[in-house]
Amino acid sequence: MPDPLRLGIAGLGTVGRGVVKIVQRHADLIAARGGRPVEITAVSARNRAADRGVDLSAYAWEADPVALARRPDVDIFVELMGGAEGPARAATEAAIAAGKDVVTANKALLAHHGQRLAEEAEARGRVIRFEAAVAGGIPVIKALTEGLAGNQITRVMGVMNGTCNYILTRMESAGLPYAQVFAEAQGLGYVEADPTLDVGGIDAGHKLSLLAAIAFGTRVSFDAVDLEGIDRVSIEDIRQAADMGLRIKLLGVAQMTGRGLEQRMSPCLVPADSPLGQLPGGTNMVVLEGDSVGQIVLRGAGAGEGPTASAVMADVIDIARGTRLSTFGRPAASLVAPVAAKASAPAAHYLRMTLQDKPGALAKIATVLGEAGVSIDRMRQYGHDDATAPVLIVTHKTTRDAIDHALAGFAATGVMVGQPVALRIEPV
Repeated sequence: MPDPLRLGIAGLGTVGRGVVKIVQRHADLIAARGGRPVEITAVSARNRAADRGVDLSAYAWEADPVALARRPDVDIFVELMGGAEGPARAATEAAIAAGKDVVTANKALLAHHGQRLAEEAEARGRVIRFEAAVAGGIPVIKALTEGLAGNQITRVMGVMNGTCNYILTRMESAGLPYAQVFAEAQGLGYVEADPTLDVGGIDAGHKLSLLAAIAFGTRVSFDAVDLEGIDRVSIEDIRQAADMGLRIKLLGVAQMTGRGLEQRMSPCLVPADSPLGQLPGGTNMVVLEGDSVGQIVLRGAGAGEGPTASAVMADVIDIARGTRLSTFGRPAASLVAPVAAKASAPAAHYLRMTLQDKPGALAKIATVLGEAGVSIDRMRQYGHDDATAPVLIVTHKTTRDAIDHALAGFAATGVMVGQPVALRIEPV
């Protein structure tokens, strides 16, 4: 029997507990599939006394995750602490320096430091695996690096934050305003301690930047992701979208164009009868498009103890089998810095604004749109009072640059009340 593969787990929160449970429950199955036993030798967390509902008595305890990463009886350092800096970064660096393989669920760490960590690991013949960092239990990293390795990827698209999808679908199904559903999601524990990580699109942007690096052979460039959160989406937007046969999703899109790498994470409208439009609650979905395979749709739980721990163990078992892939699907040293590009493909856009209810106000808006080269497909006024007039406009296909030019011009008209909302209608 081959020697056991020994794990050191740093972080015993939801995912860490899940990994321990899988190792304990499926030891024989894991050994059969991996070709060797997998065992936990040591663990680390902030509070040793916490009741985690799992027996840890057989494992050595390290208060310092860096010390855990350096232990001679650890072959794989499993980093489940989270965060781009602090203990997660220090311990991961220590593990690589000590010649350990790394399995992590930490999308923020890799989005900010993935290139350097990958180069250091690969220079030492080590691997960094991170299936659990993107879309929870959905095997999207494996799909890109292995199943679709013979394809030139043309587009990566998806809903990658379950909290945002829960909020938007709950607003529609219950007819509730954003603020009320956001508070409900907080009460259920769905929202990060820093809410902007979720509703600001940052968490999903981290994931998109990692997928883009794999798909297009570029260095991770999170800073180049165009980010827009869902906090300005109103119940009126939800209702108007439904009237047009559309739904609003926080949608990530990455594609390589003639102008460079386009990466955006923003609220978009998609057809209500499309796979993305029908995606419920906290579920995630990633759509991969390749020149040979066409379109592949992957759907599943994007978070949670079981799904995320399942993804961690898939990486562990691959290492047990002897599968050793470059971090981002090709040698890190060969990855090129991408040229950042804004969305250039024309698409229809949804515009919602509130105007002063006075003669000529709408004409001024139409003039600005015309000067920006934006053609109006549909326009509607609804629910106006004596002082203001809400206006909804759907444009013909146009570029985001033209929309931005028009939005800048609206401010100079003197008839705008508050800030307009502009959402792309994404062809899916």
